[in-house]
Amino acid sequence: MAYVGLYSQVRSNNFKSTLLLVGFPTVIVASVWLVLFILSEFKWEQEQTDVFLRVLPIVVGAVALWFLIAYLFNSKMIEFATHSHTLDRQNNMRVYNLVENLCMSQGRKMPKIQIIESDALNAFASGLNEKTYTITLTRGIINKLNDAELEGVIAHELAHIINKDVRLLIISIIFVGILGFIVQVLFRTLIYGNRGSSSDRKKDGRLIIVVLIVSALAYLLTILFRFALSRKREYLADAAAAEMTKRPDALASALRKISGHSEVEEVSSSDVKSMFISNEPKANAFSAITGLFATHPPIQKRIAFLEQV
Repeated sequence: MAYVGLYSQVRSNNFKSTLLLVGFPTVIVASVWLVLFILSEFKWEQEQTDVFLRVLPIVVGAVALWFLIAYLFNSKMIEFATHSHTLDRQNNMRVYNLVENLCMSQGRKMPKIQIIESDALNAFASGLNEKTYTITLTRGIINKLNDAELEGVIAHELAHIINKDVRLLIISIIFVGILGFIVQVLFRTLIYGNRGSSSDRKKDGRLIIVVLIVSALAYLLTILFRFALSRKREYLADAAAAEMTKRPDALASALRKISGHSEVEEVSSSDVKSMFISNEPKANAFSAITGLFATHPPIQKRIAFLEQV
């Protein structure tokens, strides 16, 4: 897979971002309608229409508020989740020089540089626009990679910024988080709120079935969002890094060092981990199944790809 069609990739990611922005509110509205339709025993009358019109502004408003807050403060949320902080320029000129040289070669504005104080070997890019684009590196990856290898890793993350991968991923994380929160609230309400009469409990039983149906749809939607962010983006970023640095062997060498040493214990969020250059699932009896839902292709396949570039 050669790295061709950069603008096609950018257009594709912009289209997917727009699709998520339009499609997710549509799914929420459809879910509200579906719940009311099922609870009315598949009959839609004026009463259901009245309830739908009363509930709809509240649901849409809550979703819009959540999205706005997450959109505006996503960088701070990521910093909090990763315990990262700004990398001091004066004492880390090696890293800043590598980033600046790559950005100059691509005619790009330099992103912010953050660090996670961890011995693990990992890195990720984040941000929604020029003001918030950030490349975050672990202390381990800075200390244990040589200049050529670290340049390859930084170029990989810069490629995610150029391709608009980071914006697409963050938007999807926000929407999936909203969906997950709604489902969680519904289940908690059912578990801790079932204190009424037998008739009330019977109604709650029906509601549980409805919630289970909506939850199943929500889970399916989550999977679709994950697969919308194809693992292909990692191959594309690897290829772009090889093109920027003219050293595919250096990135391949970096990935070899990263393999088996990428687990950042300071980070527990699976959403943030999906942004890392390496997100290796722990080996277990179900690895073959869980691999189908992996956010990244196997490192060995990425190395093999780079060796062919």
